[in-house]
Amino acid sequence: MTKRQQQQNLPPSLDGGYTIIESLVAMIVVSVLMIAIAPVMAFSVATRVQARRTELATQAGKAYIDALRTGAIKFGGSGFPKAAPANDLAGTPPPVVGDTYCVDMGGSCDSSNKDFNKDFYVQGAWLNQNATGTDPTSKGYQLLVRVYRADSFAQGVTLRAPKDAKQSVVGSGLGDKTIPVVEMSTEIPAAGTPSYSSISDRLKKP
Repeated sequence: MTKRQQQQNLPPSLDGGYTIIESLVAMIVVSVLMIAIAPVMAFSVATRVQARRTELATQAGKAYIDALRTGAIKFGGSGFPKAAPANDLAGTPPPVVGDTYCVDMGGSCDSSNKDFNKDFYVQGAWLNQNATGTDPTSKGYQLLVRVYRADSFAQGVTLRAPKDAKQSVVGSGLGDKTIPVVEMSTEIPAAGTPSYSSISDRLKKP
């Protein structure tokens, strides 16, 4: 076998492959791409977290409304709505923790655990001009429900009037703890009478 034939049969050089420069360029390209998509990924995760919290808060608010409609929460008992300012249900001021109803979503509802953001505290306010100073369940009432995260009542947090700002699923994954996660309103019919009776009495023109 000639020397030329021996050279042709040699295996490929072990020095073949990417150089250090090529490797560095590839790392820089990947880094730039990661920096570009990282904010989008973080925003997507944050939006999903807040949307999930809004869903759970809505469930807590509906559970509170059902408890009032069925009489599980009674007038004068813990968690019953407070009377709203006259003719201004939406102007009900932010609550203190003692005026709320705790819905346990995985933590505990004792006062030592208000930094746990999986539980919710529900504020209720009722309005019926014909039932001022009396038991509103006898005539029915308009109900305002605000659902706060448990850590909204942690030390150092000052609640704002919901008129000043609204919660949004687009934003920080933890959301704004100084305002309700959700706010809703409904009608609670009078106990023992058809629901349309108390509602029509309050909605009819003078």
